[in-house]
Amino acid sequence: MNKSTKLVVLLGWIGFAVLPWYGLDDQASLLQHFAGYPLGDAGNALALSLSGAKGWLLPLLVPLAFATWAWLRKAQGKALSDLLVAGGLLGLVWMTVQGFSIGLRPDANAISQYFGGLTQAGMGWGAAATGAAFLLFLCHGLGYRGFCRGDLFTCSAIGMILALIGLFVFFPILKILASAFQDNAGALAIGLFFEKFFDRSIWGLDCVYSSLRCGVAWNTLFLALLVGVATTLLGLAFALIALRTGFKFKPLLRVLTVLPIITPPFVIGLALILLFGRSGAVSAILWEWFGIPQSRWIYGLWGVLIAQVLAFTPIAFLVLIGVVQGIAPSLEEASQTLGAKRWTTFLTVTFPLMRPGV
Repeated sequence: MNKSTKLVVLLGWIGFAVLPWYGLDDQASLLQHFAGYPLGDAGNALALSLSGAKGWLLPLLVPLAFATWAWLRKAQGKALSDLLVAGGLLGLVWMTVQGFSIGLRPDANAISQYFGGLTQAGMGWGAAATGAAFLLFLCHGLGYRGFCRGDLFTCSAIGMILALIGLFVFFPILKILASAFQDNAGALAIGLFFEKFFDRSIWGLDCVYSSLRCGVAWNTLFLALLVGVATTLLGLAFALIALRTGFKFKPLLRVLTVLPIITPPFVIGLALILLFGRSGAVSAILWEWFGIPQSRWIYGLWGVLIAQVLAFTPIAFLVLIGVVQGIAPSLEEASQTLGAKRWTTFLTVTFPLMRPGV
């Protein structure tokens, strides 16, 4: 066991036996919280579990014991890997089970009611440190087995990234999708899902034969087609300007095309409203100078289209600039040397070579 794995084991014990396991109440001072340490609101998991106040935390000693046993016995090879993988999996599974099964309130769920009101506060620094240690147990164990060519740092980095994506991206999405199969009371209602999903407001084609609007699905598809075509054309144009012209401000062009990626989406939406909204700056100028009436057009299809084009053109630019860089300029120079005009060269040489990338 190398030094990094030993530090991970120490992290697990510090989170379990030293740091406050549950989150602190913002309404009270730190002195009030830590008055009853190691028990009470700021208690650590070791003291809370051994005292019987939070007995469900006691099984977490098992995965910590696995890793500690591997350290003390100086385990190597497959034995070390098996102990770390087993400890990491057991710790993560148990933290997940007790986290979802024990409610924040005595009446939170059936398990809490059955066992007489098992409650716990939100997990704090201790739980976060111990959970991270369990995840790193698993990653180091896989690393000792040869994953990522035995590089523990790479294996741990990949594991942390996957865990964060799963926790903050996939888990909220799954919660939202699961709520689609429930009624207002939270009961399972699959029939209600299909009733809502195939509603006329989603799939209706009223715009084809009447003045009414089409369903949301068709509006979304139409918007996606417009955004795809517009962003591809703009991204291709910026890529050609940056690589095939003598434009003087190429560095500034690259900055401007990438800037929307690092800009929060609500900033783009707010900017469009402040510029082109009913009381926007541009709308006011058009009304005062040219008599064009102020309207709410920005809140419809065209406003969403502009926002989406601004947001996704940089992505198209970054993809297509690599496509243009892969085309040998000598082929275009040969075409022009033989007398072809620029548009002819673009249509017969450049674009056919770029077509797979586009």
